[in-house]
Amino acid sequence: MPFLDVYSDYTVLNYVADVVDILLVWFVIYKIIMLIKGTKAVQLLKGIFVILIVRGISSIFGLDTLGWIMEQAITWGFLAIMIIFQPELRRALEQLGRGRLFSRSGIQEEEEQVQMIESITKAVSYMAKRRIGALLSIERETGLSDYIETGIPMDSKISSELLINIFIPNTPLHDGAVILQKRKIAAAACYLPLSESPFISKELGTRHRAALGVSEVTDSITIVVSEETGNISFTNNGELHRNLSLEHFKDLLTKELISDKEGTSSTKWSWRGKRANG
Repeated sequence: MPFLDVYSDYTVLNYVADVVDILLVWFVIYKIIMLIKGTKAVQLLKGIFVILIVRGISSIFGLDTLGWIMEQAITWGFLAIMIIFQPELRRALEQLGRGRLFSRSGIQEEEEQVQMIESITKAVSYMAKRRIGALLSIERETGLSDYIETGIPMDSKISSELLINIFIPNTPLHDGAVILQKRKIAAAACYLPLSESPFISKELGTRHRAALGVSEVTDSITIVVSEETGNISFTNNGELHRNLSLEHFKDLLTKELISDKEGTSSTKWSWRGKRANG
């Protein structure tokens, strides 16, 4: 039995080494997927899979011309990838050099989330009191890169002062939405898809329709401050929460961004029964 002879010399240490090797490969693949998630590279990855599938089909059915074209696309495609995605590759290498690519702790991430919630709450409080209209969307699992590309890139640290200044009337960036991605202000003056639901109240304007629209196609959290009334609204999973007090708004934001990650997602359902009528 040659097959058994190959494994007869294996020791427990060899088996452990193989298992660790496989786990490390999967860990690296997972981290790479997390790194490119929500970026243009995701679409590129889909395109690569399509090319590989077509290449396999052409080999099976003997489609020589199509196979040759796919072979050339694979051969030269990697060079094109390195040229097109040079900024993303450089950023990944810089993070690897700083030891940050694989080293974000859960405690650090939660602290950053808390700081972001405090900054958003402070900015919303200021704008609500002065009736400054605002539209703010927070990326979660579903990438918002398509909408980020419609705005003005910022890549800035989140602060209440910066958020307030963006939405001050008659400033260049006050129209459109601000999108937060990876605890940074990714872009301002972004266009979000408008909801086509016939059940939206006629008294709600474009900001509320945009907030509800993006919540229908992504899992993002979107915050609206009404320019007419100063009321605070909150959308998530196609649900619109209106006329929230500042305390309730902060509580709901904290539950969605922090508590859900700790396995308490059921709390948001109990909150929906308590939301203010509008």
